[in-house]
Amino acid sequence: MTRTKRTSLLLAWALAAVTLLAGPPSAAAEPAEPAAPTAALQEVTDFGPNPTNLRMHLYVPDSVAADPAILVGLHWCTGTGPDFFNGTQYAALADQYGFVVVYPSASNAERCWDVHSEEALTHDGGSDPQGIVSMVEYVERTYGGDPDRVFATGHSSGGMMTNVLLGSYPDVFRAGSASAGVPFGCFAGESSWNAECATGNIIRTPQEWGDLVRAAYPGYEGPRPPMQLWHGTEDDGLYFQNFEEEIKQWTDVHGVSQTPTTTEPDTPRDNWTRTRYGSGQVEAIRAEGEPHNLPILAEEVVHFLGLDRT
Repeated sequence: MTRTKRTSLLLAWALAAVTLLAGPPSAAAEPAEPAAPTAALQEVTDFGPNPTNLRMHLYVPDSVAADPAILVGLHWCTGTGPDFFNGTQYAALADQYGFVVVYPSASNAERCWDVHSEEALTHDGGSDPQGIVSMVEYVERTYGGDPDRVFATGHSSGGMMTNVLLGSYPDVFRAGSASAGVPFGCFAGESSWNAECATGNIIRTPQEWGDLVRAAYPGYEGPRPPMQLWHGTEDDGLYFQNFEEEIKQWTDVHGVSQTPTTTEPDTPRDNWTRTRYGSGQVEAIRAEGEPHNLPILAEEVVHFLGLDRT
């Protein structure tokens, strides 16, 4: 992909972010959005090992629960943690359910997450994932965050990083929800951009995808985090084929069939389809007709992660 083409795509992602900030389109069947956040977003500057100089913003609700769950919210390319705070409803839902939200910010010029380097794709390897894990550990130390209830979610580059965090750190993240992302390892290589992956031209078997995840943490025998996947069928930033490849990867990681155990049409919106695999270890939402900037349905994500339950 040429630099001009890549710059155009980044600008498209920036426009997608503006659309997300404006919120999803209204629909009669949609539940009312939560109220605006009541507490202030705060920046934390000294939270632990941070090899890529990420910035950390933190939302702690006034009604924070004892031993609160922790949600990491990951922004899109060109975005920041405060952009994700302002453009999604996770903080307002934290007010309702008492969990803490971490909003990291990428530090490179394009403000995209490192989802390609060997360091990022290796447990305790360094780069952006290590800094994000340090943020989680800070919340555990400072606010008594529950290490058994740590989750990640993100859109676009943030959806890609959600895949990376669940692959590289299955001992830290208990579940994740990735919107408009790509499989773990799909962007692997020296360059931060992988046009072949972005356009959906990297096709692997389920076992090949699963082996990439297993190789990230050799010897790990613990549980694997459940994954929720969202993708628009008309995504021209990270093509829809990546959704199919993500399903292959995470069903293989969990050792369950690629044949859905349940299929729900018109869920959670008209013309969208939700499928579940195994006993729910993998959930996939096909957003028919949606582009790269598909709406972020935070309440659905919070429910999948179990953040609306004690």
